[in-house]
Amino acid sequence: MKIGFIGGGNMASSIIGGLVASGVSASNIWASDPNADSLAKLREVAAVHTGSDNNALISQVNVVILAVKPQLMKVVALDIAAAVQTHQPLIITIAAGVASASLATWLGGSPAIVRCMPNTPALVRSGATGLYANDQVSAAQRRQASTILEAVGLALWVDNEAQLDAVTAVSGSGPAYFFLVMEAMQAAGRDMGLSAEIAQQLTLQTALGAAKMAVASDVDVGELRRRVTSPKGTTERAINILEDGGLRQLFAHALEGARVRAEELAIELEGE
Repeated sequence: MKIGFIGGGNMASSIIGGLVASGVSASNIWASDPNADSLAKLREVAAVHTGSDNNALISQVNVVILAVKPQLMKVVALDIAAAVQTHQPLIITIAAGVASASLATWLGGSPAIVRCMPNTPALVRSGATGLYANDQVSAAQRRQASTILEAVGLALWVDNEAQLDAVTAVSGSGPAYFFLVMEAMQAAGRDMGLSAEIAQQLTLQTALGAAKMAVASDVDVGELRRRVTSPKGTTERAINILEDGGLRQLFAHALEGARVRAEELAIELEGE
């Protein structure tokens, strides 16, 4: 693979770092961005080729990763349309809310497009990404896309594009839900007399340990919860209070709200 990044922000930097760490040569990676400082930061990650000409980049690669903001996608796509039609690279977009049909139209035809929804833990190579391929993507190109996104964590394919809105609700926005829970636990610890530092360290390590246990376990999280909930014990008291407070229903309502908002944003972007 020869891989080009259009947009040199944090996510591009993370993916480049993951690719190089997994064995991809920096000499096979190109990046384009109008901001010289962004390109300098990428070169600190790896000795990749850098420049500001998107069309020149496309002539050098067979995979193009569009790592630009959704609001800029149409302008960028229209500018590179001719080069994409000439060189026919695989297009991978990480811009939320930009439908593959809209992107294909802006690119002037029927390019092979993979839409993906990564999340911010990709910045520490612990991401979770949902991917969707349009009909023009070959089996070999699907493997290329998987290889690229697996460099920063888990990468899973969905069957239809609408499911990316659910991916957005579950994992795209998901880190914020856990951060909120951690905030609440830290605050409760302080209220019960722990120092801010101890409340923070206990909360973060507990979250990390619970996630590691869940990933490594051969049973589901419901069973793990039951195993640490002794009858008439402290954990059971806390769990019952959370359940009685409607925690499950609140989460379901919140995630559905995120999914609906993802749909709304896609419609808004198509109208711009």
